[in-house]
Amino acid sequence: MNIMDQMTHRGLAKLAREFGGLVHLRLGMRHAFVVSTPDVAREVLQVQDNLFSNRPATIAIQYLTYDRADMAFAHYGPFWRQMRKLCVMKLFSRKRAESWAAVREEVELLLSTAHASRGTPIDLGEAVFNLTMNITYRAAFGVRSEHGQQEFISILQEFSKLFGAFNLADFVPWLRWFDPQGINKRLVEARGSLDRFIDRIIDEHVTNPKPVDSLDTDMVDDMLTYLDTGDKNTNNQSAQVDDELQSSSFKLTRDNIKAIIMDVMFGGTETVASAIEWAMAELMKSPEDLKRVQQELAEVVGMDRKVHESDLDKLPFFMCAMKETLRLHPPIPLLLHETAEDCEVSGYHVPARSRVMINSYAIGRDPKAWEEADAFKPARFERAGAPDFKGSHFELIPFGSGRRSCPGMQLGLYALYLTVAQLLHCFEWELPNGMRPSELDMNDVFGLTAPRAVRLVAVPTPRLSCPCFRVLSLCFCFLYVNKSLRGLTIMDKELLCFGMCWLIKVDCVMSLKDMKQGETTLDVYTLD
Repeated sequence: MNIMDQMTHRGLAKLAREFGGLVHLRLGMRHAFVVSTPDVAREVLQVQDNLFSNRPATIAIQYLTYDRADMAFAHYGPFWRQMRKLCVMKLFSRKRAESWAAVREEVELLLSTAHASRGTPIDLGEAVFNLTMNITYRAAFGVRSEHGQQEFISILQEFSKLFGAFNLADFVPWLRWFDPQGINKRLVEARGSLDRFIDRIIDEHVTNPKPVDSLDTDMVDDMLTYLDTGDKNTNNQSAQVDDELQSSSFKLTRDNIKAIIMDVMFGGTETVASAIEWAMAELMKSPEDLKRVQQELAEVVGMDRKVHESDLDKLPFFMCAMKETLRLHPPIPLLLHETAEDCEVSGYHVPARSRVMINSYAIGRDPKAWEEADAFKPARFERAGAPDFKGSHFELIPFGSGRRSCPGMQLGLYALYLTVAQLLHCFEWELPNGMRPSELDMNDVFGLTAPRAVRLVAVPTPRLSCPCFRVLSLCFCFLYVNKSLRGLTIMDKELLCFGMCWLIKVDCVMSLKDMKQGETTLDVYTLD
């Protein structure tokens, strides 16, 4: 096995099976430690969390994040704490209705696309990638990603390649000046492309500012509230937004905003898309579990409407299937940490500034922690005391744990749950060309994430008893979220909707309770 094979989540898991839960590697002039068991992970992420809260940064990461101007790779300290507070309280808050509405609306579009392709194979992997791209793009910039989509995707792809590139200069620092692989030139070009793209969007937001209390602000709007412009009036206005952040004179630069946007796009696009695709693939490979999930959906939701957000908490076996997917396929298989000072782990000395890789992939498949660790068995989570991924059970840490756990976990889980639930409830899924479930390719590709090596292609067949996917349904969905109707009361909107339904002889079923909860799914059936 060569060095590149060893440095993947699978290669490091193989080393752990031979050498144990803590493996020391010497990579050029760098010390690296690999953690592959729950006990060692607990010691690193809980017992000594304060010593392991820094992030290592390669040359590419340091340059492309504007010298750690983001939250994901910033070292632990006052700046990082304020950045995380901004993310938790503002950017990923449940109060940001626009982000959560974007999930519902984009899922509706995905369902309509699948219905239009009923009976024919569709590239489900590509479809869910576009779904998550549109969700995060809308949350960040306030528009769908067709506005500059191809340009931004090409930027993301180049960033992803550079983040994952094996750069000799990371391990032999003096090689940086010679740049034998030509990476430095690519770094300059990639960041220049990002600068031009996001600077244009920031300028548009600055030129057309939204009121501080506006209900349709995006993430750029929220961050511009804290932009350090030297204007005292701007500072006073932002103080009205969040006293706790402003009390510490918290300010952002343009580089901070651009770096955080990249965090959001990387953290919210490929990771969520990969989880959705893996969930669908695992359930299609396990027909009995798929049948049980769909039966639960039929009993709880019924066959005359789609899944509402309020239904999700009533689907225990569905949730077990999602946990099992995240156990086998964590969104980021290697969680990177760095030691702030010399310390000791499991009786071994770990020098300061050592790179520590938490192999969440290996931990989720540890045979000492899980029975039949490599098998997809959602029922294991039905047992009393089964591990959860909230951070206290170190057998299951798909989102990390401790100070550096994922701040966008709730929004990501919401997108995962709602998308998979709607796809499974609204359609029957078959593999194309008579392929048997056992023939499904379940290999992955290593990178920042570990997506499927081969895109999942499947054939959808509508499952519900009502034609919920008519164009009319989609029109009604956008009718309820159209910003021009925000001034209307709920009763005004309901009267308008039912008036239109009567004119075209359809009935629209949507309870006031669901409307007040922010549901935008409309189920349509004919009166005839």
